[in-house]
Amino acid sequence: MSTPNLSLLAKRVKGGSFLTEERRPEDIFTPEDFSDEQRQIAKTAIDFTTNEVVPMAAEIEAKNFTVTRALLRKAGELGLMAADVPEDYGGMELDKVSSAIIAESMSQLASFSVAFSAHVGIGTLPFVWYGTPAQKQKYLPKLATGEWIAAYALSESSSGSDAMNCRTRAVLSPDGRHYILNGEKMWITNSGFADVFTVFAKIDGEKFSAFVIDRATPGFSVGNEEHKLGIRGSSTCPLILADCMVPVENLLGEIGKGHHIAFNILNIGRFKLGAACVGGARNSIVNAIHYAKERKAFGKSISEFGLIQEKLAECAAGIYAGESLTYRTIGMIDAALADVDPKAEGASREIQKRIEEYAVECSILKVWGSEMLDMVVDHVLQIYAGYGYVEEYPAERAYRDSRINRIFEGTNEINRLIITGWLMKRAVAGQLPLLAAIRQLMDEVMSGPTASEDREGPLAPEHKMLAAAKKLSLFAAGAASQRYGQGLAEQQEIMGALADCIMEVFALESCLLRAEKLLAAKGAAAAKQAIAMTQYYAVKSIQTVELATRKVIGAVAEGDMLRTQIAILRRLAKYEPGDTVALGRQIARHVLAANRYAL
Repeated sequence: MSTPNLSLLAKRVKGGSFLTEERRPEDIFTPEDFSDEQRQIAKTAIDFTTNEVVPMAAEIEAKNFTVTRALLRKAGELGLMAADVPEDYGGMELDKVSSAIIAESMSQLASFSVAFSAHVGIGTLPFVWYGTPAQKQKYLPKLATGEWIAAYALSESSSGSDAMNCRTRAVLSPDGRHYILNGEKMWITNSGFADVFTVFAKIDGEKFSAFVIDRATPGFSVGNEEHKLGIRGSSTCPLILADCMVPVENLLGEIGKGHHIAFNILNIGRFKLGAACVGGARNSIVNAIHYAKERKAFGKSISEFGLIQEKLAECAAGIYAGESLTYRTIGMIDAALADVDPKAEGASREIQKRIEEYAVECSILKVWGSEMLDMVVDHVLQIYAGYGYVEEYPAERAYRDSRINRIFEGTNEINRLIITGWLMKRAVAGQLPLLAAIRQLMDEVMSGPTASEDREGPLAPEHKMLAAAKKLSLFAAGAASQRYGQGLAEQQEIMGALADCIMEVFALESCLLRAEKLLAAKGAAAAKQAIAMTQYYAVKSIQTVELATRKVIGAVAEGDMLRTQIAILRRLAKYEPGDTVALGRQIARHVLAANRYAL
């Protein structure tokens, strides 16, 4: 299947450079740039979930894994499982935007979406990137069709986020033909019915490595199903390895290099999770709209109430921002991969390196997307009111299912540390001019107020908010670095607050650039809702940045220094907020008329 040359639609840029460089609308990829083929992929996935998955929701939620496996096989027959698998092994080898579109479009029922995503992502990609030719030939064709289902076993009871602290051990057998594994893995998705597992262990207790284990391997067993708060229909079990005899040819990748597999796979998982969260939010707002229009109170539909419309507006603006973040990031990844020959020697390593360039953006998608979805499902449940708390109505399940996303693919706390730590590390290494930008800002604030550049157009105030958000973020980072130096990484609360600033800069800029690109391409009428949602979101965004900056300054300064820094903050944070009441009503009326989130 052909897909567009994304290098022509998105500019190749350095990861994290959004804090220090200006971007133009034409530099980014947006959902409006989807090709006809990509739109057909989305339709295929949506039709499949609507017509095949959703009608079987009760069976899936009851953990009838025969049904789940049959549906996964059907998804495989449609090519939905093969997006990231090379053509030589029965795959479709699609670009990453197409792969993310599938993840977003398969999100109508979270339990099934989790099973699907675990298989095509962390389940299959280790073979794509690290498998030997023999391993690829044995596993990938069957994984691509759904004949076999894959699972990924990294976490342990004592090493969830701290993956390198794994206790599972592997030793070479005396005859040199097997690795003997002993240990236990926890919270393994798809484990109740998977055929093949990527399992991490330390050879001789030291060399962190990965192994391919077939379900029937002697010494390998699966524990009881966990009964969970949400995603109840997905399979989650522990794995028990008791003198598990793994053939030496089932070592995946290199001895002692298992961390490369563990962490590189997670970048893909994070951006796909961000896309799935956007899809989940899109589905939930549809339910809220339908209920709000049907429910009557005080003689009229509750969809006419201002506080209900405010919730719908916040949901819609969140979905718009989430789309903008997601496809901007994945467009950058595809642009970076555009000149890589996947069949060339060392191609897998080069692909991983280029994706890793955007590790901070992938972490932003994961954190921002999961927290946006939590906001949406909370608003939707509130719109349903008492009915939202009842299992018979869709708000209850969506509310429960959403919560796991802040834990999946590295907790949001870990990912916040990655966002700030990754940027600061690259800055110290001279790979990003972040320190120079901080010094320039400090010189600017010490020299007193300067005239700002006046922009024209409907989004001029939002550009000022974005400029203020960038300056506040740099100011907070500079103040924290000056106070703690190399010890900043140990100040997790401050690292988290800085991450909040960084995420909002990226989100607001993505909204702005997308709206301006749409305005330039199709005119004011077509861009009306994008402009309104950007204006609505900008107010929330700059307020988040200002509060996070205050938190940092309050922690790093005191006395006269604190008073000076607060004065600087007030000067940097000057902005004129838009009328979010009027904007919210406009956005709500639009989605109510469309019966869904729509531009």
